[in-house]
Formats: sequence, C-alpha cells, structure tokens
Amino acid sequence: MSIPAANFPDREGEVESPVTPAPDADNVGEYLISSRSFAEYKAMFMLTDSDLRSRLLDCPAGASSFTAQASTLGSPVTAVDPVYAMAPPALRGMVKGESGRGSAHTAAGVDRYRWDFYGDLQGHREMRERAADIFARDIEDHPERYVAAALPDLPFADGQFDLVLSSHFLFTYADRLDEDVHHAALLELHRICRHQVRVFPLLDQAGRALPHMTGAVLGRLTRQGIAWRIVQVPYEFQRGGNEMLVISAD
Repeated sequence: MSIPAANFPDREGEVESPVTPAPDADNVGEYLISSRSFAEYKAMFMLTDSDLRSRLLDCPAGASSFTAQASTLGSPVTAVDPVYAMAPPALRGMVKGESGRGSAHTAAGVDRYRWDFYGDLQGHREMRERAADIFARDIEDHPERYVAAALPDLPFADGQFDLVLSSHFLFTYADRLDEDVHHAALLELHRICRHQVRVFPLLDQAGRALPHMTGAVLGRLTRQGIAWRIVQVPYEFQRGGNEMLVISAD
C-alpha cells in the first residue's frame, strides 16, 4: 500500500505559487510541505549531541532546514520526500507558496497554539521563511543529501540509519491516512533503523488526540514484538502536543 503523494506542479521550469484557499484552522487541505528549522527539530525530537553524530534520516522531510543545518555540524543526515523529484526551480516556487499557506493555516487557529518558542505569529513566520531559504539553497548545492521517495517503500537497506525522525505526517493526517497506512509506514521506518524511530506529534492537524488510531497501531506493533514508548518533550506548539513516539529497533 502506498501513501499518496501531494499533487505536484509541473516539474520543469518555474511555477507560480499555488493559489491559497481560505484558511481553515481544522484542515490544512492537501499535505503541507513545511519548512521547519533545526531548532524546532532539536526541541521536538529531544536531539542530543550524541544523536547528531548518528546516521540520521528525516522522513518525510519536506522543506525543513534540518538536513542542511545539521550537516554543517558534521552530522551524516539524509532527507527523504517525494517532492524532491521536482526540478529545483519548480521546487523553490512550490516551497515559497507552501510557506504562505502554512502561515495562513496557523493564523486561522492562532488560539490553539502556544507561542513561547516563537514569540508570536510573526516570529513563527520568520523562522519558517529562513528555514525554507536554507533548504532551497542546500538541495541545489548538495542534492546527494536528498532522496525522492515515499513511505512505505524506501530505497534503503535494513538498519542503514541509527536514528530515524518523522515529523508532522503520521498521525497529523489521520483523516486521510488510515490504520493500515500508519502501520505499514512505521514498519518500514523500523526496518531501516538500527536504534530508534522518533515520531512527532501524536495529534492530528486540528490538535485533536487520536486514542483509537494510536491504540490500534501501537497494539499491532506490540503483537509483532516491537517495543515502543511515548515520551514527553520540551516543545509544545499545538496545545497538548508535547508527546513523541519512540520505537526501539535494537
């Protein structure tokens, strides 16, 4: 079973920024290609200096600057996302449009977020715009760090990475990714990981808890002998969204 990818614009040449629909605080619409920063990743995944020396995979990575910024520190990082199949000019245009769409979605539901990490809506927007710029430069300068692929079929060997990070995709889009898709995706991330898979957050895009979905998916992992735990992290943007799923692979 394949997880559906976003509808991509023409992969050749420049593209105009996509038309942004009226913002909806409960539903971001099509899968959002977000530009999260290195600082956000460190906080939401509780990354230590030791973690950053590991062989890291970010999947799906979207337009995050994590790979670019971690690489400048010497971290061996690989980013995976189906959007990397796009030509760089088209990708730049799409990322710019997605940054605006993400900010509009956040602004539409501003009261459901905690702002201490960013200061305010403007600080959040500026952090994401900087991350988008860093990503766009890095994927052109270092394309070898970016792999075009989609869950649950990744082109990597068993145990190829020490630590696998998965941000704001699984559980976030529980309205369109069912239990079987979540289970298949987590099994694939577990397959290619030697130490830990970390998934954040465990809320959907509207900030709702998912007890039925998480219970069903994690129950299936338990019956397969795969150990997991839920860890509280020092980052909370969506109110109540401060828990990370940690799946052990060793």
